[in-house]
Amino acid sequence: MLDDALIAQLAQELEQAENTRTQVEHFSKRHPSMTMEDGYRINRAWMKIKAAQGRQVIGHKIGLTSRAMQISSNIDEPDYGTLLDTMRYTCKGGEVLQIPHKNFIAPRVEVELAFILKRELRGPNTSVQDVMAATDYVTPAVEIIDARIEQFDRHTKTPRKVFDTISDNAANAGIVLGDPLTDSRYRMNAETVDLPWVGAICRYNGVVEETGLAAGVQGHPAVGIAWLANKLAPWGEHLAVGEIVLAGSFTKPVPAKVGDVFDVDYGVHGKLQFKFV
Repeated sequence: MLDDALIAQLAQELEQAENTRTQVEHFSKRHPSMTMEDGYRINRAWMKIKAAQGRQVIGHKIGLTSRAMQISSNIDEPDYGTLLDTMRYTCKGGEVLQIPHKNFIAPRVEVELAFILKRELRGPNTSVQDVMAATDYVTPAVEIIDARIEQFDRHTKTPRKVFDTISDNAANAGIVLGDPLTDSRYRMNAETVDLPWVGAICRYNGVVEETGLAAGVQGHPAVGIAWLANKLAPWGEHLAVGEIVLAGSFTKPVPAKVGDVFDVDYGVHGKLQFKFV
């Protein structure tokens, strides 16, 4: 386990990497004794830096929810990170949202569902039924993932380990949501909509790049929400009222460059349109 001083140093490296848009080398390579718990400790230390700057927590994200991604990362469970107010981008009325590419290093786009909570969820015994009862509504969401730590080592081209990804806020950098006040389709009733069958078509510069069903997220997107509530409990944390919780991607990530236009179509549940500028 890494000591507190090193945890603080690595958290500061992440902050510097984000501010300068310059990736750092793998923590796991430089500190081979690093554990998954160390990754979460680094992430929490980084989020404390953000809090000291006045940034507010608006929710959480769950990643590595597919079995294929877990196998590739040599783990048997998802990971999670924190959503901050500065990460949120909102599509309104059918406009094509403009997202500054300079806010990221190497952004990629993933298609997801987000749960908006009307009641808190506290582990360690939270169930899927508890999640459904605590959900105000479910909404289409796009996660913008990024890498403050190199995805592949600059010397060996070895992929980063899950400890690195966890440190790096589970790769989260942004979230795109629709405005339910301007389009009621963005509000799915968790009890009446068959969530595993909610699907989306992701068009990238006018071409269908990815399609998927929410069933790809552990069979049901609420499974990860329950898991997260239970994983936070040993840290003395919980999911709060009003939080946005990203349930996990059901498409592969699509790289985004300046000028790229995304049209993520959830059919009767709305559409998210945005361009990186």
